[in-house]
Amino acid sequence: MEMENLITKSSTSENITTRFQELHKSILRKHYNAADVDIDYHNHRIQMDVVLDDGEYDPKTINMVVSTMPVNLFYKELSSFLKSCLTSDVKSLAFYASLLRQHTDQDIALMAL
Repeated sequence: MEMENLITKSSTSENITTRFQELHKSILRKHYNAADVDIDYHNHRIQMDVVLDDGEYDPKTINMVVSTMPVNLFYKELSSFLKSCLTSDVKSLAFYASLLRQHTDQDIALMAL
């Protein structure tokens, strides 16, 4: 899958640019429904605030009160961890296609199986 190839390419220590950091955060925000994500690449830690109630969160407005739970995760290998966050539902595939367009300058259509 193209998304897995992009994750592999973006996860090597010499390739972790600001643009790829945003890619990693976007994948984690989507998978965990997180409002805020911070990745400590040196200590292999991910800190995020996971939204508890989707009804309270509106991405189109400034959210002053949203119930979140702080989460601190350890990962052994970033590439494998991010790949484990990929899902193959139609909504996610559309999201991944938009990420691929942003990060590879290619127009890719992903199909659900």
